[in-house]
Amino acid sequence: MSDGVARARGRARARARTSQPAAPAARPGDVSPAPAPPVSAGPGFQRDRPPSAYQERPDDRAAYYDRQGDRAGYQQREADRPAYRERPAYQERSADRPAYQDRQGDRSGYQRQDDRSGHQEQVPTYQQPRGSSQNVGSRPYSRDPESAGKRGLTQRMQRLDIGVSSASAGGGDQPPSSRATATRGRRSAQSDIVRTRPAHVGSKRGSTGQRVMLTANYYKLETHTDWCLYQYRVDFSPDEDRTQIRKALLRNHRSSLGGYIFDGTVMFTSHRLTSEASRPMELVTKRQSDDEKVVITIRQVGDLALGDYHYLQFFNILMRKCLAHLNLQLVGRNFFDPKAKVEVREYKLELWPGYVTSIRQHENSILMCSEITHKVMRQDNVLDLLTECVKKGERDFQRIFQQAIIGSVVLTDYNNRTYRIDDVDFRVCPDSKFKLRSGQEISYKQYYREKYQINITQGDQPMLISRTKPRERRAGMSEMVYLVPELCRLTGLTDDMRANFNLMRALAEHTRVGPKMRVQKLLNFGRRLRSEESIMEDLQEWNMRLSENLVQFEGRVLPRERIIQGHSKYDPSQETDWTRDLRGQPMLTNPRLENWAVICPSRSKRDGQTFVASLIKAASGMHFTIPNPFMHEIQDDRAASYVDALERVISSKNPQLVMCIVPNNRSDRYSSIKKKCCVERAVPTQVILQKNLTSKGVMSIATKVAIQMNCKIGGAPWTLEIPLSGLMVVGFDVCHDTTSKGKSFGAVVASLDKTLSRYFSAVSPHTTGEELSNDLSINLCKALRKFMDYNDGHLPQRIVVYRDGVGEGQIPYVFQHEVTLMKEKLGQMYQKSGQELHMAFIIVTKRINTRIFLQDNNPPPGTVVDDCITMPERYDFFLVSQSVRQGTVSPTSYNVISDNLGLDPDKLQRLTYKLTHLYYNWSGTVRVPAPCQYAHKLAYLVGQALHRAPNAQLEDVLYFL
Repeated sequence: MSDGVARARGRARARARTSQPAAPAARPGDVSPAPAPPVSAGPGFQRDRPPSAYQERPDDRAAYYDRQGDRAGYQQREADRPAYRERPAYQERSADRPAYQDRQGDRSGYQRQDDRSGHQEQVPTYQQPRGSSQNVGSRPYSRDPESAGKRGLTQRMQRLDIGVSSASAGGGDQPPSSRATATRGRRSAQSDIVRTRPAHVGSKRGSTGQRVMLTANYYKLETHTDWCLYQYRVDFSPDEDRTQIRKALLRNHRSSLGGYIFDGTVMFTSHRLTSEASRPMELVTKRQSDDEKVVITIRQVGDLALGDYHYLQFFNILMRKCLAHLNLQLVGRNFFDPKAKVEVREYKLELWPGYVTSIRQHENSILMCSEITHKVMRQDNVLDLLTECVKKGERDFQRIFQQAIIGSVVLTDYNNRTYRIDDVDFRVCPDSKFKLRSGQEISYKQYYREKYQINITQGDQPMLISRTKPRERRAGMSEMVYLVPELCRLTGLTDDMRANFNLMRALAEHTRVGPKMRVQKLLNFGRRLRSEESIMEDLQEWNMRLSENLVQFEGRVLPRERIIQGHSKYDPSQETDWTRDLRGQPMLTNPRLENWAVICPSRSKRDGQTFVASLIKAASGMHFTIPNPFMHEIQDDRAASYVDALERVISSKNPQLVMCIVPNNRSDRYSSIKKKCCVERAVPTQVILQKNLTSKGVMSIATKVAIQMNCKIGGAPWTLEIPLSGLMVVGFDVCHDTTSKGKSFGAVVASLDKTLSRYFSAVSPHTTGEELSNDLSINLCKALRKFMDYNDGHLPQRIVVYRDGVGEGQIPYVFQHEVTLMKEKLGQMYQKSGQELHMAFIIVTKRINTRIFLQDNNPPPGTVVDDCITMPERYDFFLVSQSVRQGTVSPTSYNVISDNLGLDPDKLQRLTYKLTHLYYNWSGTVRVPAPCQYAHKLAYLVGQALHRAPNAQLEDVLYFL
């Protein structure tokens, strides 16, 4: 940090001292002028409660974010207010905070967008880092004769209803080296899996399509296990948070323990350690680093009989132990190979390749899913960032630093843990002291030197604050964790890095691995596992072996669907792209657009007029008549100028639609435009970037804009042949409100007509799962009433609900509560009409580790897999519906958890594939059924820009495209 930071911090502290009047005594909630030393319960410097300077401010206190140019920043503080008096980042943010300030992790490379029309503004999105399973353990077993069973593990597994889930190999939600997004819930390695396969479903295999032989990124785990496992919890006193040290301490007693597998907390053996299960075993050892005596307490927590689902946890721990033998580095919860890193020196970045593995019971075998992943590592630490902030603005460095670090994720090398930074405490530094549990007072600097043999060079740097999660607090951790900037490595990409096209392209060259190269890497990984002698010894001692080749199985390629556009029908290309066929065909329905307006800055008027001419020309080729608009100029591009212009134009002209031309993708301006037109005035809007007005592909952009405008006033460009009559398809997705912690928006989009081209939509906020489920049922009832309005009072004969936004750990709740409530609410409407409710409820999961290959190539769109890598307790299938030009295609997982439609699996698979053709923002197939993608688009708009429910007058048009 050096002299610059020290001088700046000294001035800030002086201002803090002079700004606070003397007080005879501090009352509860008062801020003491002297920094109170934090009290810690252990490493990481957990604090039982925030310091007084971090108490929540009253709800009516002004928010601390305000727009400053193209970015949101802190409001200018009063000159005498110390920085630590600001509201912590974990409190509720202001309503206009842009989405890009809510970082959610470090997912490397590009994020694929289904909305690929170049004219649209895209607010950057991020994924929270996510781990997979736990760490690995140590020694093998000794066979226990009394545990020998009569049936194989695979046969017993297929009959289980509830068990333990590892990180998903088939239906999971796990992007490379990342944790679950808040939208989709958090997955636990020990979350129960409910048997969701409906009782009436015998075979879940379809029949339509061309049969092909496929390969997937799974290895078969060949086992000959006929023994029982005993599960133990291992505790250390005094507490030791370093997993490798815990393993080493336990390893000192190998002779008395016999064979075991230990992951740092849970231990498995094939024999009992004590004669009585209730009696714990205590061992005493010495820690080599300081000769301190450590008491190890081992308590039995369960017997795992042959066939128990908890065997999977054991398999995963054993495999992670094997990965440790490959000299890979554990970062967070995954293993990476720093020796094979790719350096991007210009940006001080490193890209570490790694592996994600997960073992799970599949249809007929226990399979290990293996996937290639990457970790973006920064070469600088948080102290380097602080120094840069001082250089940018010495007087205002605290605000600049807070803005840069709050919300980001850091990695601490000394314990391989990641933390999300919630605040910065400028009153506490490594020289400050805190109390250990023993009552001893020690400085952070001394603690790190004695505990980790780490010397902190800068004793006056501020401390970072990370709030622990509720589940961690329930486990005994304190609310606050204090971190030293010098010891925190930055992870992920900044907003500026993500906006750098050259940087992202360079990363994508390494992260977007093609199918042939991916298969080769996976086979090399398998050979590497089998060639390591220590790994083979471990597997053999537990009677296990890994297959030499990736699993192969039979799949099907569904026939291509015919596109119906106007009075014409045509077949799309093999890549399921019909963009070229659009311009010469009339759209399916063309409502009359008679009155519309364009709002643009004066400097963009000429380009805007030229683009409007191209738009009119492109629309006429599709028999969509667009008249000349009313042009309204504004003198600048401030958000307030657009809002004022919209109010004037809507009040005086009453347009059917308003186009706004904007110079860049500032999220505050976009949010203001959408709030005015989607919430206050109920007028569809089309926002377009100025750079797209003069793009080389202007006619292609104009065609897509014309289609969007048509949809936003109630039209539809194309459809497919839908053989089922009286069908309603529903999509549902969830997105967090970026300005209100704990608040989310759930969006429902439901079809209203036979061609599945008109839709009803509704959005509701919620803070709990119960609210979400209740709102979903209420909005579905509204959709049914709107369906009756469009269909002469008739209810749908069949309803198919595609539910996105469900994490692995949320499936039991959705299955047991959400579906039950929905059946109850909808059933009441059908009972009044004297009809029976026929409904299917399907969970859609996009972000999974499963990859499917056809002869080392990507499988074509329409590829269905419903055997081998699916799960015996589920009615599920995988579908590859989209085509990709780069990298390896990702299939989508569909899990049918409720179904009384009377349709066989083949028809449900074909219907799902048909629906992927009907997303009107892209003239091709997308990854999920169109209603699901519409729901995602709507929830994202509300969570990122509107922050409140849209105007109900827009509920039957696709205004959110």
